[in-house]
Amino acid sequence: MATAGEIKDLNKSPHHLLRRAAQFASDLYAEEVGPKRLTHRQFTVLLAVDQNEGASQTDLVRITGIDRSTLADLIGRMTTNGLLQRRRTKSDARTNTVKLSAAGRRALSAAQPGAHTADRRLLRAMDSNRRRVFIDALAELNKVLSEQETKLAQTARRKRKS
Repeated sequence: MATAGEIKDLNKSPHHLLRRAAQFASDLYAEEVGPKRLTHRQFTVLLAVDQNEGASQTDLVRITGIDRSTLADLIGRMTTNGLLQRRRTKSDARTNTVKLSAAGRRALSAAQPGAHTADRRLLRAMDSNRRRVFIDALAELNKVLSEQETKLAQTARRKRKS
């Protein structure tokens, strides 16, 4: 018997439901884009770079929500595979800026229709009058997360300076 404060039903756990929804979204993406094309994380990075040409890897961590070490590894592999170009900035030799290569632009363009269809299919899985509420709720969670990340980064910078 569950006690107070315990999860009694996984189907009422927001964490569990979000993980299941994320898996469903990933499966739809893979189905629409194809197994030999970009992964969703690669698509996310290429789209973020396309929308923020010349962004630093630190900027891309903030924009994509992918943790620093995973993103660095991902960008390294995508650079090796010719999808991205990475350059050190003149102002700070520790900072890399990232740009799309021609192959990266082609790969992003090829994946866009499938990614769009996957998003449409995901939204069609729910009642039409709940779709806007769903998107708004996810955007609200994203905003809170971004604010928390900003506060953590500011605290880390203050600690480094002291």
